[in-house]
Amino acid sequence: MRVTRVAGALGAEVSELNVREALADGGIRAIRELLNEHEVLFFRDQQIEPSEQRDVARLFGPLQTHPAYGTVDNIPEVMLLESTPTNPSKIEVWHSDMTFRQHPPSVTVLKGVTIPEVGGDTLFASMTSAYDGLSEGMKVYLEPLVAVHDFSHGFKESLAEPGGRERLADALSDNPPVRHKVIQIHPETGKRVIFVNALFTSHIEGVSALESSEVLSFLYQHCVLPEYTCRFNWTINSLVLWDNRSTQHKPVNDFLPASRALHRVVSEGDRPY
Repeated sequence: MRVTRVAGALGAEVSELNVREALADGGIRAIRELLNEHEVLFFRDQQIEPSEQRDVARLFGPLQTHPAYGTVDNIPEVMLLESTPTNPSKIEVWHSDMTFRQHPPSVTVLKGVTIPEVGGDTLFASMTSAYDGLSEGMKVYLEPLVAVHDFSHGFKESLAEPGGRERLADALSDNPPVRHKVIQIHPETGKRVIFVNALFTSHIEGVSALESSEVLSFLYQHCVLPEYTCRFNWTINSLVLWDNRSTQHKPVNDFLPASRALHRVVSEGDRPY
């Protein structure tokens, strides 16, 4: 196994390793340690079926499904993220996955299935490095704050479509707004991370609407400064594992009229945070 860092803040490409075989041989501990160190891991040329991808994610804890995405091969844990000319992706902003849940995913496993010839990269940002880059005064200010995360905030474009509220009625009912501390302590590394994102965070509690808006706007810009980020260029059968507790990511939708399809599985993890 060879590990090559791809940026200063986060990210490592792992080569000379078959993920399926490594985890079958008990390599989960080594992968978890690498994930804690680098926050996002990139693997190339991983011949892995959807059911095997599901089993990889399950090694990190119980799996979650998503209320708004289709699934693959009747395996409800394997979500299909597809963007086509007739149905382009609506996700355009930086985010952490599914923070509208009381216990959002801890680890995401994403595989490249249909990859455009040019474009379609994914950007990642380290919320650990972003926290470390805050001033001491801002750290003190943010420490006690709580933010609200809302499914309806993240899927407002889909809800605004004709029939959108009817189609997502169950998802809305099953996912009321939840509260998360703005600053989280990672349960495995013990490091502090910033835990708000532009997709799902609606506001900060206990402050005026103006203060909430200004603080969140600052954090959204601060968290994705270039020095906290890395970029991944997809190829078919690439596999990416990231720590959803300590990163954000953003798809670069610059590939239309081509199409892109990815398979995603998310693990709730073995403990809440």
